[in-house]
Amino acid sequence: MRVFAWLPIFVALALLASTASAAEVQTYSKDAFQQAQAAGKPIVVFVTASWCPNCRKQQPVVDTMSKDKAFADAVIFVINFDSDKQALKELNVMMQSTLIAFHGSAERGRSTAVTDPEAIRALFQKAL
Repeated sequence: MRVFAWLPIFVALALLASTASAAEVQTYSKDAFQQAQAAGKPIVVFVTASWCPNCRKQQPVVDTMSKDKAFADAVIFVINFDSDKQALKELNVMMQSTLIAFHGSAERGRSTAVTDPEAIRALFQKAL
């Protein structure tokens, strides 16, 4: 019976550990982006569209990177290519399936239509 008394504590610790090692993923907003830049955070911007085959290939890789402990301090901003034209203009993005790595306000890398997991990982590492 004593083992069951500790179960809620183990569950809580496991949940805390899993959230502490995940990158923050959020829909792009200019304010949140600027706050992350001002804080000097590693940032990856993912420009995606529901109809885009390259984006569909990139999505599981981006999801994997967001859960990787190496990128736990990163913020991943997702921009909808079809509906957020102002963000595209601000970031000089011409195409969907674009990934941009920043460290603070410094852009460190950009790729478009790249679906190779190792190349995407390398871009994420540039943000660190």
